[in-house]
Amino acid sequence: MEFLPICKQDMIDRGWEQCDFVYVIGDAYVDHHSFGHAIISRVLEHAGYNVGIISQPNWKDPESINIYGRPRLGFLVSGGNMDSMVNHYSVTKHRRKTDAYTPGGVMGKRPDYATIVYCNLIRQTYRDVPIIIGGIEASLRRLAHYDYWSESMKRSILLDSQADLLLYGMGERSIVEVAEALNSGMNIRDITYIDGTVFRMDELDDSLPTITLPAFDALKANKRKYAESFKVQYDNCDPFTAKRLAEPYGKQYVVQNPPQKPLTTEEMDRVYSLPYCRTYHPSYKKAGGVPAIEEVKFSLVSNRGCFGACSFCALTFHQGRIIQTRSHESILDEAEKIIAEPDFKGYIHDVGGPTANFRYPACEKQLTKGACPHRQCLYPTPCKNMRADHSDYISLLRKLRKLPGVKKVFVRSGIRFDYLLADHKDTFFRELVQYHISGQLKVAPEHVSDAVLSKMGKPRNAVYNKFVDKYYALNKQYGMNQYLVPYLMSSHPGSTMKEAVELAEYTRDMGYMPEQVQDFYPTPSTLSTVMYYTGLDPRTMEKVYVPTDPHEKAMQRALIQYRNPKNYYLVREALIKAHREDLIGTGPKCLIRAVAPKPGGYTNSPPPRKSSTKPKAKVSARNTPLSRSKSNVKPSRASGKGKSTKRR
Repeated sequence: MEFLPICKQDMIDRGWEQCDFVYVIGDAYVDHHSFGHAIISRVLEHAGYNVGIISQPNWKDPESINIYGRPRLGFLVSGGNMDSMVNHYSVTKHRRKTDAYTPGGVMGKRPDYATIVYCNLIRQTYRDVPIIIGGIEASLRRLAHYDYWSESMKRSILLDSQADLLLYGMGERSIVEVAEALNSGMNIRDITYIDGTVFRMDELDDSLPTITLPAFDALKANKRKYAESFKVQYDNCDPFTAKRLAEPYGKQYVVQNPPQKPLTTEEMDRVYSLPYCRTYHPSYKKAGGVPAIEEVKFSLVSNRGCFGACSFCALTFHQGRIIQTRSHESILDEAEKIIAEPDFKGYIHDVGGPTANFRYPACEKQLTKGACPHRQCLYPTPCKNMRADHSDYISLLRKLRKLPGVKKVFVRSGIRFDYLLADHKDTFFRELVQYHISGQLKVAPEHVSDAVLSKMGKPRNAVYNKFVDKYYALNKQYGMNQYLVPYLMSSHPGSTMKEAVELAEYTRDMGYMPEQVQDFYPTPSTLSTVMYYTGLDPRTMEKVYVPTDPHEKAMQRALIQYRNPKNYYLVREALIKAHREDLIGTGPKCLIRAVAPKPGGYTNSPPPRKSSTKPKAKVSARNTPLSRSKSNVKPSRASGKGKSTKRR
């Protein structure tokens, strides 16, 4: 196995006179199938095309994208495995200090809005060469969208980038079809028929069923119009039922074809069996390598897609709701490669995908008729037609556990515990607890208020409590003491200060302070982001309370971590605003004392007695189990529970 060219000399050494495609990427070049650029370039290579990689070019120098000269068929451009703005900025819009997708973790090696900048850089030199954009940044900005960082509506990225064609979703099929069309001599402007693509045109084709969305100017002027438009887009994300969508911009249209059809198991196996080098390019060793590889190096991708459809997650828009899986043979073959790695210590870190325990489509009809456009599979309750069955996943994990050289197989990507509970056989739950947890299981209830959970697209809080009870019962049965680490989210649309206090009370009753709290981050093309911008729930067009003021968001976040002395004044202000002064004082239910603590002091419990010889252990998500004696205590106000998903 060898890496694809990263410079002209590499191209010459391969005996190429010219690249068919030059792939410009915002990440370091990592030839591993967890990186989109690796999949697309290897799929093209397998189809017979020459691909040269330009990783993180100097966007201030047009020559940086000219190292191979003119490509025969076109440029491919991707901002990277993350949206470049999410990569660069925290939810508070502060610049991040490190970039896991850059050699040495160095920040600043790609520009803001990287896809747009790279394409405009190419256009300075090559005005007539086809440019095809893809990756998560292009996929989720394919039509008009709210941009949190500029606090404005932005046009389709296809227009601002000056690209000719956009590939959304995973793109393995569509990129080969585009390559074949270009190779046959077709003009890029005539490639308007491929699923999973977005293009520009001056006049709509009346022969094809097309839904015309509100014009961009109308979306900018009227937030309700945007909410209505997004609902139409959301209902047309299924490859079997989606219609072509057209968004007007003056005298031209941006047109979105229906999504690419899901890959069969055989096609998935083929994609993951391509000759990846499975690591970063050796030129990065001097800089210390690429940190992002550590998360995936000893992990196995089992599936893609997610029918959980959480409101704050973009998976519905990107990978879709139909589960696609690899065969056991394909996964076991890759496991053998992992075991052969010289630094493998016997631990497979993960076997999963967006949601680990999805190994089937939600129901049989999805493979022929698609996912229901107006009914979610798990929300508000599991659909009666859903197939809740872990038998295939159990079989796969058992096979992996038996491989020579494997000490333990962990499941670390998201477990949907509502789906787990829907399976009337508890075999998977039992084996998960016995064999597949590395001391703590991370789950994502996200919130405890039914009002907020409904906006998140999650089931009631009772589902989570049922899961917690069963989890600790199984731990007790097997003589284990494994923890639960719940992910919680503050400031999601629908969360008033009342619900934020409710969540703080719940963490109080659990007896620990979460080390990490995710403040809701409005990323492009999610239902929750549309709620944040418009104040409307696109599913119902009902008004939604949205905490947008930075100070209020800080208060909601501080409430979850009320034990931190640094948060005292924010918590106090929040409790007064919520008329919950009863939680200020020395009572057993109080969150903070009436008097601010001294630096390093206590906020929710008395200091150690003078007779104490040992300080109390630090309370944290890492070292404190959510004991049943505490988690059995229900919050003092109405509560609701959710389900788990991998954080996006």
